[in-house]
Amino acid sequence: MYTPVLVLNANFEPINVCTTRRAIGLILSGKADMIMNGRGVIKTVSIDYPRPSIIRLGKMIKRPRPRVHLTKREILRRDNYTCQYCGQRPPYLTIDHVIPRRLGGQHTWQNLVAACPACNHRKGGRTLEHAHMHLLRKPKEPPASATYIFGRHLKNNQEWEPFIEGW
Repeated sequence: MYTPVLVLNANFEPINVCTTRRAIGLILSGKADMIMNGRGVIKTVSIDYPRPSIIRLGKMIKRPRPRVHLTKREILRRDNYTCQYCGQRPPYLTIDHVIPRRLGGQHTWQNLVAACPACNHRKGGRTLEHAHMHLLRKPKEPPASATYIFGRHLKNNQEWEPFIEGW
């Protein structure tokens, strides 16, 4: 079973989510300290290990500013799993280029939206004006805040909230 563990940098900045197995490995090797346990223990023959929920690295890790990767999953998440043309929430969504690639449209956050198959087919390879359609919201790159990046884990891990807010 995959149980996520929040990994904090030495300055308490959230930087990653890892598995319990990886977190225990970091703790036992001395590279991280456990900040919060709330999940019981892992029993071995000789010793019981606390099951971490949040760990903090011992040394500061320098890394570039995080960015949200341009993937289908992130586009659907940004658009709240809603068709950006008709506003419906069907069980299956496609990705549509607002300006078609054949007309010079790029594969960027500003040109990709979630669309239901019916609207995507209706628009076809035309521009919004030619198809007589309009967008509900103008597409843009989502914020790379910790709340957005790690927010999908917050529902099941409420104890993470104080460490994620404000970053």
